[in-house]
Amino acid sequence: MKIFITKRIPQKGIDLLQAAGHQVTIHDSSIPLSPSELIQAGQQCDYVLNGGMQRFDVDFFKNCPNLKALSLMSVGYDNVDVSAATQYRIPVSNTPGVLSGATADVAFLLMLAVSRKAFFNHKQILRGQWKGFDPTAHLGIELNNKTLGIYGLGRIGFEFARKARAAYNMEIIYYNRGRNAEAEQVLGARYVNFDDLLTQSDVLSIHAALTAETANRFNQDTFKRMKNTAILVNTARGGLVKEEDLAKALLEGELWGAGLDVTNPEPMAADNPLLNLENVCILPHIGSATVETRDNMALMAASNLLAAIRGEKMPQTINPEVYT
Repeated sequence: MKIFITKRIPQKGIDLLQAAGHQVTIHDSSIPLSPSELIQAGQQCDYVLNGGMQRFDVDFFKNCPNLKALSLMSVGYDNVDVSAATQYRIPVSNTPGVLSGATADVAFLLMLAVSRKAFFNHKQILRGQWKGFDPTAHLGIELNNKTLGIYGLGRIGFEFARKARAAYNMEIIYYNRGRNAEAEQVLGARYVNFDDLLTQSDVLSIHAALTAETANRFNQDTFKRMKNTAILVNTARGGLVKEEDLAKALLEGELWGAGLDVTNPEPMAADNPLLNLENVCILPHIGSATVETRDNMALMAASNLLAAIRGEKMPQTINPEVYT
């Protein structure tokens, strides 16, 4: 079979596909494909593995009649028009689970870095502004026994909550579409409504999918309802946070700080005012960026495609209704 990979992925995934005897073509460039280029590539293959953030809209599925399956090397799938894929009977798979620990580590890193203004203080050294010890300068806040609120308590949110509870004995509250019995039993997590999540959290960490319902969910209104000593952490998708409202809230002291591994857009512009605030820490979407995790993601994405090629259901299918 002819397989097209939209961006170079870890070699283990490529080797798995080639060892099965399939022809693999890779878009080996840092420049994303244009919509027309993506369609052209899709017309010349049987299967697509998305290694980047290419968008797959209704035009893509409509104009690629030979396409049999789409495999994403990611957990998120907001870059795919899933309803269009289903309409054209194309199963779409993702890679849940394998990146939970690595992404939770980055959420933990951001929480701690923001609490101690670590990125800003590092910049002070680079600028030659470290003048010596000052008992009233560079003060952060402690995390011990604080309340961690989780917006979207799935695998990643659970792992982050587990680490935070073990390290800082944090109380865990969460808002979700449904109850998480495991988190309640193992972590003592307490289910709350959205307003209580905002008003009670000392650290509020976002782990939900980006949908029409959750887009810009964190905005001027929500920031006003949060504690002015609270930290916001986002390792999910940039579109869940309205960044101009976040910058305003931070400047006006409505929040203590923010840690972002995802922004909107990506990459973030170098002159974005958030980058120069002392109570903000921003990373370039590295949640899953470890050798082990990316290897496992590539292997899972490739394995999903191999299952489809064998005529089986892909193990992690976003739209399983295509099989009925």
